[in-house]
Amino acid sequence: MMHDPHPRYMLKSKLRRRGIYLLPNLFTTAALFAGFYAIVQAMNGRFEHSAVSIFIAMVLDGLDGRVARLTHTQSEFGAEYDSLSDMVSFGAAPALVIYEWALKDMGKWGWTAAFIYCVCAALRLARFNTNIEVVDKRFFQGLPSPAAAALIAGLVWVMLDFGIEGADIRWLAWGITLFAGLTMVSNIPYYSGKSINLRKSVPFITVLLLALFFFVLIPSQPPVVLFCLFFVYALSGYALWVWRRLKKKRTIDVQHTGDSS
Repeated sequence: MMHDPHPRYMLKSKLRRRGIYLLPNLFTTAALFAGFYAIVQAMNGRFEHSAVSIFIAMVLDGLDGRVARLTHTQSEFGAEYDSLSDMVSFGAAPALVIYEWALKDMGKWGWTAAFIYCVCAALRLARFNTNIEVVDKRFFQGLPSPAAAALIAGLVWVMLDFGIEGADIRWLAWGITLFAGLTMVSNIPYYSGKSINLRKSVPFITVLLLALFFFVLIPSQPPVVLFCLFFVYALSGYALWVWRRLKKKRTIDVQHTGDSS
């Protein structure tokens, strides 16, 4: 005869599932620190350090979820903590960095653009958390907040690399800040990469191009390569949206042609 599990055992099991796992949350804490460090360095006028810190936060943010899945230590706490960390690293930090670097002397135009970016990041994260079970896993709805932050940080880093000050391109910085913020809360689809199967064999040319990208291009000109990469990714969603619209229109036209005949 089978007995129901003891209530104390069920409680412990539930607490274990909802508990705080150390390893993945260490990565999340490190990402949060990188975002905080980016803000502090921007306040001290070290904008290159700020930009690099945001990219480091992006790498760490990508690792914490994978570590949690590999070690089977996913938890509700970890998901909430990760979202709060993202708000600092990819919401508040890029907004404050771009404001201090280029938008400060623009008055209300400057802080309004920075605030719009910040609030759009918060809305993007809230929407992602509430729609995570219902959206197509192959695509993000709107530009992901790490990519938006990388676009802002990449702009700062590449301009500093060429010796261009923020005040010289303030309106360009203003436009990209608004573009990144508003695209986060749009319905533009962005490829997530979650459908990629790493166990599947790939052509040799693909491996060669990836090796060239990671071991030759990035080390030679990291700010230029990273900014171009995320700028192209930001535009790719719009290209995909246009392609879908054209494909849908073509399908409707074909159906109308078939019905009329």
